[in-house]
Amino acid sequence: MKKMESVRSDLPSLVTPLPGPKASAVIERDGAVVSPSYTRCYPLVAARGEGTIVEDIDGNRFLDFTAGIAVVATGHSHPKIVAAIQAQAERLIHMSGTDFYYENLVDLAEKLASLAPGGAPKRVYFGNSGTEAIEAAIKMTRYHSGRGQFIAFYGSFHGRTMGSLALTASKSIQQKEFFPVMAGAHHVPYPYCYRCAYGQTPDQCAVDCVKVIEEQLFRHKLPPEDTAAIFVEPVQGEGGYVVPPKKFFGELRRLADRHGILIVADEVQSGMGRTGRMFASQHFDLVPDVIAVAKGIASGLPLGATIARAEVMNWPPGAHASTFGGNPVANAAALATIELLEKELIDNAARVGEHLLNRLRDLPRRFRMVGDVRGLGLMIGIELVRDQETKERAPELRDRLEKMCFERGLLVLGAGPNSIRLSPPLVITKDQADFAADTIERCLGAI
Repeated sequence: MKKMESVRSDLPSLVTPLPGPKASAVIERDGAVVSPSYTRCYPLVAARGEGTIVEDIDGNRFLDFTAGIAVVATGHSHPKIVAAIQAQAERLIHMSGTDFYYENLVDLAEKLASLAPGGAPKRVYFGNSGTEAIEAAIKMTRYHSGRGQFIAFYGSFHGRTMGSLALTASKSIQQKEFFPVMAGAHHVPYPYCYRCAYGQTPDQCAVDCVKVIEEQLFRHKLPPEDTAAIFVEPVQGEGGYVVPPKKFFGELRRLADRHGILIVADEVQSGMGRTGRMFASQHFDLVPDVIAVAKGIASGLPLGATIARAEVMNWPPGAHASTFGGNPVANAAALATIELLEKELIDNAARVGEHLLNRLRDLPRRFRMVGDVRGLGLMIGIELVRDQETKERAPELRDRLEKMCFERGLLVLGAGPNSIRLSPPLVITKDQADFAADTIERCLGAI
């Protein structure tokens, strides 16, 4: 491997072959004791992080365009987040908001309720993760509506616990050997305009992806009066960072209102400033009945939240709870995170995201294996194909690109069968965005 040397602390520097000797030893130990269900795409053994830079156990520095799977919105170990965590840990680490009261749980609930789209009063349920936020939404919408079934979309990822897994339709391996999952989940095509299920233009695709619910699903299988909620990602995450047409959400809202169905926006990956708005729903003028958030909410501490109209979150004491959800230390990190997002990082995500997307837009013209480039803010997908005319997927080229970027000091991950996702911390600079774009272009050229 050709080493990269850099005198700049904000860019990569590789000083050993990858993986280095210390990393190799850790990976060998990991294989003996850690669950083999984890997906490790390349041999990174992280030791420390600062801002957008991750340093491995051998001293190699990488530019992180994964943000720990879109989690460290404020960057690795932001000093204001660290200070908030330390200050709270000195006062109170745990008390359980399920059974007792503490002020920063109320502070965070008030803040999230004020940020959620729509003017109606909101309530907030706290858990530990995205899948827990979705599970809470499943139970709550069933309780509120008195209905038992759900609609979700092909390509969606809502989690891996048994309820959220039923809604997930990203990769079949995620459900393999786990049947039966929760009953009552039905799927229809997502408005994936590059691969429109109906061969239509984006505007018509947006209509047809909703029309199929009314004209096919409701007619032949699922009574609308049995449907509690539609679960939808405003931008599909694991499905390939797919951005739908704005018109889709207007059509979906009309359908839902016509039949008294709730809309749950899964903002676990797209929320908390990643797309250049606090919630991706805001790009589409979508006002969901329920919003699930996690990942970027607390800059790396485990926290999930389900935000709903107060009249929807009307379940009684004991109906649902979490021992650790809304932990005081995680809440403190979340409040500090939101402050940074509102002060500067959402604007930075919009500005640098637009710059990066403009750098990448012409990749399909320059490289025959690039089929599509799409995104909002710092949520950008690059789709790899064998042929631009047939759009035949090229997962092996995607995997090769991912590995080549790693070997050049850039951390990226796949999304969907054949796309690369770019989801850096929201503190990313234009120089770092340019480094990433240059690296991707060089790798594509080598492929």
